[in-house]
Amino acid sequence: MKNLKILIVDDELNIRTGIRRGLRNLKVSFPFVEDDFEYDLLDAETGEEAIEIIGQQKIDIVLLDNKLPGIEGIEVLEHIKEKKYDLAVMMITSYASIELAVKATNNGAFNFMPKPFTRQELISAVENITKHLYLKRMTRKMKAEDKKIRFQFLSVLSHELKSPINAVEGYLQIMNDKQVGNDIASYEKMISRSLERIKSMRNLIMDMLDFTKIESGEKNRNITETDIIQIAKIALDSIEPLVLQKKISVTTDFIDEFIAKVDASEIEIIFNNLLSNAVKYNKEEGDLFFTIKNIDNQLQIIVEDTGIGMNKTEKSNLFKEFMRAKNAKTRNISGTGLGLSIMKKIIDLNNGTVKVESEPDKGSKFIVNLSI
Repeated sequence: MKNLKILIVDDELNIRTGIRRGLRNLKVSFPFVEDDFEYDLLDAETGEEAIEIIGQQKIDIVLLDNKLPGIEGIEVLEHIKEKKYDLAVMMITSYASIELAVKATNNGAFNFMPKPFTRQELISAVENITKHLYLKRMTRKMKAEDKKIRFQFLSVLSHELKSPINAVEGYLQIMNDKQVGNDIASYEKMISRSLERIKSMRNLIMDMLDFTKIESGEKNRNITETDIIQIAKIALDSIEPLVLQKKISVTTDFIDEFIAKVDASEIEIIFNNLLSNAVKYNKEEGDLFFTIKNIDNQLQIIVEDTGIGMNKTEKSNLFKEFMRAKNAKTRNISGTGLGLSIMKKIIDLNNGTVKVESEPDKGSKFIVNLSI
């Protein structure tokens, strides 16, 4: 239930009482909002009192008479505009004129309701102003979130690229100055590390591009008959160097050929994310199990590892953008926090599901089901 506060500003007791009676126990619902709106009602007899109340507590809607003792309603409206309060104002007056309407509209009034009015007219007006206020706030929130995401993109990109660029620049400077001699063999480790850093930067940039394409709806999908197993083998080849380095045992369970109508690039992203994480977050000499099955005309992908696992909080944040588990065990594991978010969006594009089973120090198991 969403509660909104309505401030009734009118010097006539019978008007305030009538509005209270008309809005008593009112609930407003919209098909695009889960919860109903309910209203808490407050009164003010003068413009000065209204300004004091608005300054002291959060008011959502003001039903404002213009002809008030002391300062008039239009002056209250000007004060609200000047202070940039997040609320909606509807003028209620017996003395509406074009001049007043223009002035009130220029100062942010939502609309006018002339006196006298019926209960149904009052309810209809409150429903409209509620919808207006909700949509205005949601628009502002979405813009703020979009701005926040753009800032996160720039922050993550600059942070993740700064370190490898500095490292590669340092290695190149050492080689340029021939600080360890003229023998190229002396620089093999630096060259290897530089190439690894460049690969990480490329992966980051590709993740960013994939994410923005999916988010913007600009990703071009190419659904064709594809051999899923062939893509799986390519994904396995890509993790082989790290598998050998960590001495991980890989067990596969799939048939020689699995033809399905899918976007090959999307399946590749799913495989790459699942398998690379199963290696990165695995323990030395751990196990990795990779299964592909056809279950009731669904492509089922299961990747299980014997690594560091996750707690409940880490699992709940697993598919959020830029979210990575941060603890002593993950300190030296590189990543952008975008891979699984991108994977989840692709799974959603394919009307699929992903289930995660994991416990700290006992490993993780990802079960993906896609419609084919």
